Amino acid sequence: MTVEITDPKAFVSELRKRLQDARGFLDLDTKAAELDELREQAGSPDLWDDPDRARHVSQRLARYESLFEKVDRLGSAIDDAEVLLELANEVGDEDSRNEALDQLAEVSGDLDGLELESLFFDEYDDADAILSVHAGAGGVDAQDWAEILARMYQRFLSGSGFQVTVEEVTEGEEAGIKSATLSVKGDRAYGTLESERGVHRLVRISPFDANARRQTSFAGVDVVPDLGDEADVEISDEDLRVDTYRSQGAGGQHVNTTDSAVRITHIPTGIVVQCQNERSQLQNKARAMAMLQSKLAERQRLERLAHLEEIRGDQGEAAWGRQIRSYVMQPSQMVKDLRTDHEVGNIQGVLDGDVMPFVESYLRWRRARYEASE
Repeated sequence: MTVEITDPKAFVSELRKRLQDARGFLDLDTKAAELDELREQAGSPDLWDDPDRARHVSQRLARYESLFEKVDRLGSAIDDAEVLLELANEVGDEDSRNEALDQLAEVSGDLDGLELESLFFDEYDDADAILSVHAGAGGVDAQDWAEILARMYQRFLSGSGFQVTVEEVTEGEEAGIKSATLSVKGDRAYGTLESERGVHRLVRISPFDANARRQTSFAGVDVVPDLGDEADVEISDEDLRVDTYRSQGAGGQHVNTTDSAVRITHIPTGIVVQCQNERSQLQNKARAMAMLQSKLAERQRLERLAHLEEIRGDQGEAAWGRQIRSYVMQPSQMVKDLRTDHEVGNIQGVLDGDVMPFVESYLRWRRARYEASE
């Protein structure tokens, strides 16, 4: 998009303000101290004794170093363009003036990216994620819709450079799936996927209805940060029901040959986790317990936030179970987020994995709500 600059001096002032605002919201003073710690950790000879920790340290170090380099570069670019602009105006050099304006327009575009960086500020935004899709009301149509959503997320995440592992899939009786759980590793996996938690509604002509009637289907998406060993939640064995069953779907020679898949139900909360991706029942149980701990930790965090909202008198909707997005195939085509009002007409593009515009609009909406509550 071409940036039109009618008042260069005012535009320079605006760029400086945007850069200063980004410095503040990115909390660069705190990050500078963290950067020193990360460099020390990265230089530790035993770093790679724990590959997951090493990956997190390396990712965060690279991101912080890139962030500081970008902020310094943008500040210098604004100064250089301003000097060039002043010199061009003094001598009447139109070519140099246009060069300075091009530099300012480029800085403006780079600041857009820096402002997107500032949208990741929540406690667990940097964490890996566990994403689950569950068919809701709508029978076989809902199970088909759940499978479409799971495929949409796999395409989106793979195309965005995340590492995705399918932990479990429970197939529907006729078509689609009853549930699927994905583990997502990568830079800011949870911060990227938090926007997707809630109820997704599909309106279309049912492919399973002989009379070709319009059908509304629902699927629930749950997203929690994968905290691993950091999930400090005590779980009593008496609160658990552990079931084993044969794995379903693709997964190698061990699938459907032994009862290696594990389902764990946390009785007090009703939370259910399943894992069938590992090669043994013991490994599946360990992974399922890790997912359960992450889900319980996130539940506790959301309950604390809900309590704070209650104290503040916030009468907004509860964070769980609400409808967040509508996908309409007939009679018109539309995907609309009901929180941010972001809307697109190309539903097929979204289902093929073009989810990032909805993620970005949610992150901006989230930051606006955060600033309003301060």
